[in-house]
Amino acid sequence: MADHAPQSTDSTLDTTPTLRLTEMFYSLQGETRTVGLPTVFVRLTGCPLRCVYCDTEYAFSGGEIFTLDHIAAKVAEWQPRYVTVTGGEPLAQPNCLPLLIRLCDAGYEVSLETGGAMPLAGVDPRVVTVLDLKTPASGEMSRNDYANIPLLKPHDQVKFVICDRADYEWMRFKLEEYQLATRVAEVLLSPSHGQLSGRELAEWILEDNLPVRMQLQLHKILWNDEPGH
Repeated sequence: MADHAPQSTDSTLDTTPTLRLTEMFYSLQGETRTVGLPTVFVRLTGCPLRCVYCDTEYAFSGGEIFTLDHIAAKVAEWQPRYVTVTGGEPLAQPNCLPLLIRLCDAGYEVSLETGGAMPLAGVDPRVVTVLDLKTPASGEMSRNDYANIPLLKPHDQVKFVICDRADYEWMRFKLEEYQLATRVAEVLLSPSHGQLSGRELAEWILEDNLPVRMQLQLHKILWNDEPGH
């Protein structure tokens, strides 16, 4: 269930590190390698991309400003094992980097969901980065920063949202070009909701015997993609 953090009244707000947040909530991870596991989500506000299939447009603007102390205290209330920092595009806010460090220092297994347009330099090496490479049909392929690929760690994950067969063929090329299957822990393929059926994508993967993991978004199946889940 969603649990939006209350308005911060910290008098040091203007002199301590802050972030603009859309929401914080505790739910099941809907995708990635930890799908189905209870996870705290910290959704930062703002994104420089406008993918045609975006399902978090409500995080483009608005939100509330909180100190890192406030965020860390709120996360601790749920006593989680897993914490995901997401957006919007979390790396668009520079103070995302110290937040990641703080969460790792607290002992959580931290993942970062990023769209691939922002540099990964400076991300704490303990963080599991889930890098979403934008396909042609996303409308934002030109924003991919391929300088991020050499920065990926063996425990990281690369995600592709597939809208059509052309996207799938482009993904296959990138899979080979960057040897992604051996570079990172998982290569994740998701059918774009309402554009490509999961069954069709599954059949393509099996036909080509690709070394990837297909995923369906659990939160959309369980909660119809409602905010806070």
